[in-house]
Amino acid sequence: MNALLQLKNITAHYGKAMAIDDVSLEVGFASIVTLIGANGAGKSTTIKSISGLIPLTRGEIWFNGQRIDKMSCQDRVKMGIVHVPEERRIFPQMSVLDNLKTGAYLRKDKEIIKQDLSDVFSYFPVLKERTAQSGGSLSGGEQQMLAIGRAMMASPRIMLLDEPTMGLSPLYVKEVIRIVKTISINKQIAMLLVEQNAKMALKAAQTGYVLESGRVIQKGSSETLINDEKVRKAYLGG
Repeated sequence: MNALLQLKNITAHYGKAMAIDDVSLEVGFASIVTLIGANGAGKSTTIKSISGLIPLTRGEIWFNGQRIDKMSCQDRVKMGIVHVPEERRIFPQMSVLDNLKTGAYLRKDKEIIKQDLSDVFSYFPVLKERTAQSGGSLSGGEQQMLAIGRAMMASPRIMLLDEPTMGLSPLYVKEVIRIVKTISINKQIAMLLVEQNAKMALKAAQTGYVLESGRVIQKGSSETLINDEKVRKAYLGG
């Protein structure tokens, strides 16, 4: 088995409208893969189909050698598939600490959970300083760090990151991407990254897939895509 995650010709609909069509991709163990494409290309739908938020019309999803497309969202989380949704979706009225603890709600290993919380604070010191603050009182960049930290508390084997830098200042954009890469390397966590900033996403990833109108139209190493004339003109600003 060469891939941790495999999508095999998956198709999904919103009502009668086709959202993605015949999408196939692979994410290797502890690798970073990015999906790039225009708004409405099907990037977020692909992520949601993996986490179980959107059912498939046809096709198969395999994770660590096991078919999962009929599994519940909860069972996918137990297997190590953790979704960091667009716009962060933290619990604004809850404290930072309680937000982080919700990430571990399916786990029973209290000592390891305690160690994982310590690891989160090592990556995001600002969260340790603000454990008692409400999540909603944090800045946008800090909330994104909280969302990623919460995902880490679920003991993921893969994180599905949907637009993690949306609405952030340039300084926080660089910091969030740096931390994602560091976590992937240090914790051996695979990342599937959906990002509007295609150039930044390709520089962070090893492999990229280009989606257009719900279909994969191109794939390759990040270097290959960055140097492809059509990709540069369409997604990288020339």
